[in-house]
Amino acid sequence: MWDCDMETTSLVLNRYWVLRHGMSVSNERGLIVSSMEKGRRAEFQLVAEGVKQEKLAGELFLKALMENNIPLENVRICYSSFSRTTHTAKVVASRLNLPFDGPQCKAMEDLKERFLGPSLERKSHDEYPGMRALDVIAADPFMGPEGGESIDDVASRITNAMTAMESEFQDCAVLIVSHGGPLQVLQSILNAVKQHPASSSDGDLASKLQVVRVPSILSQHRKFALLLGELRPLI
Repeated sequence: MWDCDMETTSLVLNRYWVLRHGMSVSNERGLIVSSMEKGRRAEFQLVAEGVKQEKLAGELFLKALMENNIPLENVRICYSSFSRTTHTAKVVASRLNLPFDGPQCKAMEDLKERFLGPSLERKSHDEYPGMRALDVIAADPFMGPEGGESIDDVASRITNAMTAMESEFQDCAVLIVSHGGPLQVLQSILNAVKQHPASSSDGDLASKLQVVRVPSILSQHRKFALLLGELRPLI
C-alpha cells in the first residue's frame, strides 16, 4: 500500500476521477468492439481527434491536481487494457510526465468494456438500440444479451476494481480510465452509497456497494453518461 499524505473522504481512502476514452477507430467507424480479444488490438486505438480530446483531459486533470494541492507523486492511473483506453492513459500520463511503464500506471482487467456478446461483436452501432431497450425500457439490469454481460455483471467487477484500488492505494489521487458503460455503472452505485448512507453505513466499501446493486439503482446508470474524452470527479 502506498501512503501519499493527502486528505480523503470518510467513505474511501483516496480521491477518484473518471475518464472515458477518447474517440477511437471503432467509434469513428460506428462498430461495436467489446470483446477483450478484439478490444486489445492496436487497430482500435484512438484516432487523431481522440488524442486531442485526451490531451485536453490531461490538462484538466493537471489543473484539478494543482487546485487541490496534490503532487504528481500521489497520482495513480488505473486503466482498462483495451487499446483505446490504454492509448488514453498513455496520453494523459505523458501530459503529467509520468512514466507509463512505471508503478503509477496500472492496467486492470475489471475496468474493461462491457461485453455485449458474440452476436453483436464488430456489428454496427445501428444494432445497439436493442441493447438499450433491454437495459432501460425492460429495466432488468440482471439480464444480459446472449453470451454477454448484464449490467449487474459489470457492477460486480467494477466493485472488485474499486476494492482492489482501495486496498492497494492510500491517500492518492486515482484516475480511472475506462469505457462509457462501466463508468456509468460505477458512478451510479457510488452515488447511491453517498445518497443513502443509512442503508450502507456498516461494513467495508465492497459491502456498501453490494447493498446498492439493486434494479432501481442499476437501471438508472445511463443518467451518468460521459462524452468521449470527458473527465469527471468521482468521489
